[in-house]
Amino acid sequence: MMRTRTTIPRSVIADVEQRVRRLCEDLAAKLQFHGWHHVSFVRDKAVHFAQRNGSAEDIVEVAALVHDLNYMVRRNSLPTDGAALRRKVLFVAGVCIGDIEWIERIVVEAEMRTRSRDISLEAQALSDADTLFKALPVTPVVLAHKYLQENGITLKELAYKIVGEQVGKADEGYYFYDAEAAATYTKWAEANLSLWQCIVESLDDPCVEDLLTKVAS
Repeated sequence: MMRTRTTIPRSVIADVEQRVRRLCEDLAAKLQFHGWHHVSFVRDKAVHFAQRNGSAEDIVEVAALVHDLNYMVRRNSLPTDGAALRRKVLFVAGVCIGDIEWIERIVVEAEMRTRSRDISLEAQALSDADTLFKALPVTPVVLAHKYLQENGITLKELAYKIVGEQVGKADEGYYFYDAEAAATYTKWAEANLSLWQCIVESLDDPCVEDLLTKVAS
C-alpha cells in the first residue's frame, strides 16, 4: 500500500520563512533585486498557482522561499550554487531529507535559463510566479538597475540574457504554464520582451553606447 506523504507543518514553513527573511535583511545591501520583496512576491504567487494546478502547496511554498538563495552565496550565480545553503536552511528548520531533495529538484527544474515545456506541476507553479515578477511592467523601470548593481553586469549583458533566455519560451508557448496566468499576464510579458529586444537593437548604435558611457561616468 502506498503511504500518503505527510505535509510540511506550518511551524516548519514559518521557520524557513523566518530564516530566509533574516538572511535577506542581513544581506539587504547586496540583494537589491533578489531581496525579501522578491522572495515574498514569488512565494505568494507560487502558492496561488499551486492551488490552481493541484500541486503540493507546502512544497511549492518552501521552494519559493529558498529558490534564490544562490544569490546569497555568489552574485550572478545559478540555482545550483545555492544547493548547500538551501539544504542547511531547510534541514535546520526541520524539513525532512526527502522533501529537501524534492525541493532542490523543483528549484533547478524551474530555472528560466534551462526550463522546458514538460516540467513538474510544482516547478510550473514556482516558474510562473518567478516569471511574473520578471514580466511586471514596473520591473524594468524600478528594479532592472538594481539587478545590474546586485550582479555586477552591464545593461548589454542583462538585455542579451533576457532576450536569449525568455523570447524562445514565449514564442514556443510556455512562457507561462498556467492558463490563467497566460491569459492575464501575456500582454505584460510581450511588452517587456519587446522592450528588451529594442534595448538590444539600440545598443548596436555607437551613439547609444557613447551616451550610456557618459551617463555612467
